[in-house]
Amino acid sequence: MQSKAKSKEEFVHSVFESIAPKYDLMNDILSFRRHKAWRKFTMSKMAVKPGSTAIDLCCGTCDWTISTARASGSGQVIGLDFSQNMLDYGAVKVREAGLESQIKLTQGNAMSLPFEDNTFDYATIGFALRNVPDLVKVIEEMQRVVKPGGMVVSLELSKPTWQPFKGLYYFYFQNILPMLGKLIAKRYEQYKWLPESLIHFPDHKQLADIFRKTGLTQVQAFPLTGGIAALHIGIKSKGAQ
Repeated sequence: MQSKAKSKEEFVHSVFESIAPKYDLMNDILSFRRHKAWRKFTMSKMAVKPGSTAIDLCCGTCDWTISTARASGSGQVIGLDFSQNMLDYGAVKVREAGLESQIKLTQGNAMSLPFEDNTFDYATIGFALRNVPDLVKVIEEMQRVVKPGGMVVSLELSKPTWQPFKGLYYFYFQNILPMLGKLIAKRYEQYKWLPESLIHFPDHKQLADIFRKTGLTQVQAFPLTGGIAALHIGIKSKGAQ
């Protein structure tokens, strides 16, 4: 089991190292250009307070990291990713946004965060939970590093719940998307793998149950755009240490 998880981790790492240059463009295609609207909705639900600290796991090219830093205004925000190529592209965006003093980028593993317990007000992960070898472990780590009363947030692709849209979406995801990946990012196998990563991923109700089972409270799930994405929010119990 451990070797299977390790091989998935290594494969995912190679995928994101290779697609980093076209990652933002392919996100537009992957989400029907809705990912920015989803993140805006997420930020409104997070209601980041001035001075709040946060960690953005699997931060990629740092769009969400930057949004959180701007909402905080002064609190330190950590962007963590295991792909150095992704972090390099993100660092350019952070520089262009003038947020180098507020945002710190670090290479690391989402399943073993290099931070003390009860460090941050928010822990976020965007479009990456389905890619980790052990999503429960990642959620537990997110909960560990937020303060009591802190918020754990996942924005992720999900499974449409109604036909005929569900059938059309899966056809697009499994047949058209890999071809677009080949055409635009010159990566067919990597984008063929992305839809496969969703097949075994929990739907929004199942993921909400996982949030609760890890001990998070006040869990909320919001299906977005016909269920092709979902926002999940949970609060660390104030009695938790």
